[in-house]
Amino acid sequence: MSGKLIVGNWKMNGSLAANQELVRAVTTGLGTATCKVAVCAPAVYLLQLQQLAAGSQLMWGAQDISAHEQGAYTGELSAAMLREFGVRFAIVGHSERRQYHGETDAVVATKAQRALAAGITPIVCVGESLAERETGHTEEVVKRQLAAVIHTNGHCISEIVVAYEPVWAIGTGKTASPEQAQQVHALLRAQLKAATEHPERIALLYGGSMNAANAASLLAQNDIDGGLIGGASLKSTDFLSIVAAASH
Repeated sequence: MSGKLIVGNWKMNGSLAANQELVRAVTTGLGTATCKVAVCAPAVYLLQLQQLAAGSQLMWGAQDISAHEQGAYTGELSAAMLREFGVRFAIVGHSERRQYHGETDAVVATKAQRALAAGITPIVCVGESLAERETGHTEEVVKRQLAAVIHTNGHCISEIVVAYEPVWAIGTGKTASPEQAQQVHALLRAQLKAATEHPERIALLYGGSMNAANAASLLAQNDIDGGLIGGASLKSTDFLSIVAAASH
């Protein structure tokens, strides 16, 4: 892909007042950033985000998407609904969704399919737990998770974004070393090259506690095309520091 991609994931955080302050600071601070920048907000704030980011470089996205198109699925939000709010991205298969909501590889693959059908770019999350890493199953786990999405989406796979998020490094303050992250990103890149004619279109993001201090070293790796940012995306100065690192 051309240029880096930095995506903030607010998770279940925010308020109308806090969002306004944060987004205004971010859009003002983007300046001459050469990377692509987006934030994924709780669905109730998507209209506000659409209004605040209008006319700026900042893109916006959702944190989840339904595997269903419409119907009796109380509490679910379809791809078509999200598209009406100008949503450019949707996170699918985040480790918190897999862990707390029991999302399977098949469900994640279907969610990616629904997003693509609506013209929304799915950010497909893959990653291993600490136990899986310590027992040497990292490669097996991430390849299995990505393979399900490849199998379901076929030739459309070149339109997705992939985020490697080692579960043991999310919200823990721990971070994979640049070398550890690059190793898994290279593995995923090879898997995608075997699955599509246009692997260069697919951005591979690192999503395990990237912050202002470690962003530059992670983003310097050959196969890391950007970051999926959690806690640091809630602080404009930290988020803009990461954007700056991605713009060099």
